[in-house]
Amino acid sequence: MAIASDLSSRSPRQEALAGARDIIPLVVGAIPFGIIFGTLAQGSGLSFGATLGMSAFVFAGSSQFIALGLLAAGSTLPLIVLTTVVVNLRHMLYAASLLPYVQRSSHRWKAVIGFFLTDEAFAIAIRRYVQPDPSPYKHWYYLGAAVTMYGNWILCTWLGLTVGQLIPNAAAWGLDFAMVATFIGMIVPYATTRPMVGAIAVAGLVAVLANGLPHKLGLMVAAIAGVTTGYWLETRLPRTKGIPN
Repeated sequence: MAIASDLSSRSPRQEALAGARDIIPLVVGAIPFGIIFGTLAQGSGLSFGATLGMSAFVFAGSSQFIALGLLAAGSTLPLIVLTTVVVNLRHMLYAASLLPYVQRSSHRWKAVIGFFLTDEAFAIAIRRYVQPDPSPYKHWYYLGAAVTMYGNWILCTWLGLTVGQLIPNAAAWGLDFAMVATFIGMIVPYATTRPMVGAIAVAGLVAVLANGLPHKLGLMVAAIAGVTTGYWLETRLPRTKGIPN
């Protein structure tokens, strides 16, 4: 009760600072990912300005890497756009989860939340939104976390474009595994119930099996399979008193 009272008394500034602080572990995991993107971008045909512009306006690491590969392969613009849209369809699931908490927000706030929506920002912000305290400033927590991740992404892209060019074959160092570890760290705290464990297991298995589908459709297929499994287990498993499903 005391903790809930402390949270509800936070000012917008305190919420923003708390969000910025809480996302730091995920920011650290994204650092090598951003540097490698900046390092590879110019070799794929993007100019210095276009690379920074992509990070500033697209702000979606996975999609940016996929776009680089397609650019290097000489793919057409419609195919690049279609593929990146498919990869980012998972954000619809994030948006659906956030909807109950933002539906009464102003259009300006919804636009800000939508632009800055990333895997990391969602993972951090949803934990704040579901806390029971009635703080009206939880959006500021989201903003603090998201802007911190955004600034880090822009900075790391710039580092890749400048310092990264001095590192020979940086992509072969295996630093991108930090991002995989980050995603694992984001998911594990949610594996507390049988439906969640089932959803994660099925999504992971389907992602491996469907990896060969074109345009990265395997990601969306895996997400749908995971959501379906989690929903099915949530509605079918009997609830045992004191034991979460």
